Amino acid sequence: MVRLLVLFAGLGCETLTCMVRADFTGVFDLLEGREFGRPLGVRPCLTPSSMHTLAEGLQAVPPGPVFCSMVDTVMPDAQWREVYSATARGLAGGADVMLAVTPFVDDESPLYVSTDGAGLALVLSDEPLAPVRVTGGVYGFSVAARQAAAEAVGQGVQRMRGFLKWLVARGNRVGTITVPRIIDIDHESDLRLANAWLGSPEAPG
Repeated sequence: MVRLLVLFAGLGCETLTCMVRADFTGVFDLLEGREFGRPLGVRPCLTPSSMHTLAEGLQAVPPGPVFCSMVDTVMPDAQWREVYSATARGLAGGADVMLAVTPFVDDESPLYVSTDGAGLALVLSDEPLAPVRVTGGVYGFSVAARQAAAEAVGQGVQRMRGFLKWLVARGNRVGTITVPRIIDIDHESDLRLANAWLGSPEAPG
């Protein structure tokens, strides 16, 4: 989490907001008094799904578009800068949501994405699609998408994948940014993989 906060501040995010489970008291202690060069809000939550956490978080941040990660995402710094810039361009160009996607599958339950020639998501599926691209847990949300998140919660939508499928089904513009590899730290083996990858000459920084 600290790594992502430092990274997001360096990318240019004007404010930083963390949604933290209310019973994860160690995280609050870890962040207390830390400075990241940007206003930091740490919000406790006990939500039934990632969709609910997102909706609460979007209500807590200042108005405007939002760049966020819903998982402990690992990419080289250069790749983060590419995703951040492409997200800003996509939202400015009329996308409601921008997704980072990758052909590298490192997830116990991946969400597959198919796109049109312009990179807009056509289908999001729990089953494999070709060519293989899966979501990487990094998103950009427009003002309209922020409003849609509250509506989705009201309609009983569960989990981030449910929200993304709901958006595509109702015709929202969901753009994609394809990057070679994204690692989500869920297990100790993921951490070892990420450290080996970022420490290798093949990982541009």
